[in-house]
Amino acid sequence: MRILYNPSLDPAFNLAAEDWLLHHTTTDVFMLWRNDKAVIVGRNQNTLAEINESFVLERHIPVVRRLTGGGAVFHDLGNLNFTFISLNNVVSQLDFRRFAAPMVAALNALGVPCEFNGRNDMVVRGRKVSGNAQHVHKDRVLHHGTLLFASNIEDISGALRPGQAKYSDKAVKSVRSRVGNIADFLPQPMSIEDFIAYLLRYMAGEGPAADASLSAEEQAAIEALAEEKYRSWDWNFGFSPDYGFARAARTPGGVLDVRLDVRGGVIAGVRLFGDYFGVRDVGELEALLAGCKHDRQVLAARLHAVDLNAYLQGVDLETFLDCLF
Repeated sequence: MRILYNPSLDPAFNLAAEDWLLHHTTTDVFMLWRNDKAVIVGRNQNTLAEINESFVLERHIPVVRRLTGGGAVFHDLGNLNFTFISLNNVVSQLDFRRFAAPMVAALNALGVPCEFNGRNDMVVRGRKVSGNAQHVHKDRVLHHGTLLFASNIEDISGALRPGQAKYSDKAVKSVRSRVGNIADFLPQPMSIEDFIAYLLRYMAGEGPAADASLSAEEQAAIEALAEEKYRSWDWNFGFSPDYGFARAARTPGGVLDVRLDVRGGVIAGVRLFGDYFGVRDVGELEALLAGCKHDRQVLAARLHAVDLNAYLQGVDLETFLDCLF
């Protein structure tokens, strides 16, 4: 098994690294890596239904879709991610416990009473410290998980949307759990850097030390994939299942009830209901929105020169945009 530490903190690069290794590695892989602040959504999720859009925009937090299924998670530098890539498998069903077991054992060896719980979680004294997910490509399995070491719990709750009542779709919804940090359960204090070094030694066992990094050739190929796929709107937002959006909000101009039909991330249909007043036909405004990506910046650019007050008296651009998400 190749044991890697990937020092990149770029979520697009790191998810591309998993993708590239899954398709190109010639041996089993264990890799540790961290992301700077980011929201990572599951492959089958509706991105906008999972994120607190204003929170992530204000804080410039990237949102990236991963290969694996499951729910949305928040990453920061206090969270450590682990990845297993296993070759030559006969896969009839996903087996989370198999790949989580080494991490459970490593934590217990540190004196942290961790156990595997439910479908895909690792818990310590009832607190979730790790969520796991998998993706199968032919006879290859990509398994990865979080290890909440010293994450900012407030940011976790702030970046993820607490409820998805505004969105109706068949996408996978995230299940929020009580979470905890591994550092709080350690018998002796340890930095996350020491924790990384410990896990690399633990996984190497009697074998060779971990590889220092990905090769220059690997990094170049991964960066190309990150740019093409993992930094693209099409993958991170447009890949979302089709959905309907409904939101009723009280504005300075009255109640505005927004209904959107979104297909492939693009607004296919719009209706604006409410008790507002305007001197122009709101159908013109609806037509302007149709065909736009359901993306705040794209919609802001489309509406920048539009006199919204003529359609929705008393409603400015920022208020209207808030009603669309």
